[in-house]
Amino acid sequence: MKTTAFRMIAAAATAMLLAGCVSTKETVFTEKADPEKALEYRVELARKYIGEGDWDNAKRNLRLASEIDPKNAEVHEAFALVYQSTGEFELAEDSYQTALRLDKNFSRARNNYAAYLYSQGRYKDAQRELEIVVQDTLYPGRPRAFVNLGLCRVQNFEPQGAEEAFRRALTMDRTNSIALLELAQLRYDAADFATAGQYYDTYRTVTRQQSARGLWLGIRLARQQGDLNAEGSYALALENLYPTSAEYEAYKRTL
Repeated sequence: MKTTAFRMIAAAATAMLLAGCVSTKETVFTEKADPEKALEYRVELARKYIGEGDWDNAKRNLRLASEIDPKNAEVHEAFALVYQSTGEFELAEDSYQTALRLDKNFSRARNNYAAYLYSQGRYKDAQRELEIVVQDTLYPGRPRAFVNLGLCRVQNFEPQGAEEAFRRALTMDRTNSIALLELAQLRYDAADFATAGQYYDTYRTVTRQQSARGLWLGIRLARQQGDLNAEGSYALALENLYPTSAEYEAYKRTL
């Protein structure tokens, strides 16, 4: 579930990247007349195609952009997103590394590279990249980067560091449901049930539909509190919404 959460964050970051891009309707113009403008146009058009899952047209526009400026970091980052989406992982990694070699301060690319590394189970490598990203105080995706860092630290068995990262995320975005749920889980694991319950209650107020992970935690917290009504309600929701989930199987084993 944590991997799913991380991918959702990465997807959200990509969606922000793609927001405001131009229409996929291509126009004829002379790229030699204004190379900088042509480069920007081709990259934006490629991002639009990426958002639509049109990998061939995305690659075509990125190749044209690369012909204009082969050392443009945004072009290589966009290539990485395409290759990652099409399962060409070696090419994706090469493109991410090239983008960061060309611009070591390109935090968006580094955050997306960390998401890629996490998806490959390379949690320590992902954590190392994110620890650089969160130092960029001007990066608009910094709250998400702190969440991603917390998820990496959970996978790397660093609960205290994970809590610190999730709390930092909440200072910037108090309604981040992933950070709230992860903090609730970490406090539950530490047997601090009162604090876990506080985080969980806030989580419930900011999410439209709880995840299977959230409902399973709610069941266990309700049991700690002796609240049979809440336990039954969460269990029914878990059964109806996520009947094939690992969380529902875990719940059934406790009956």
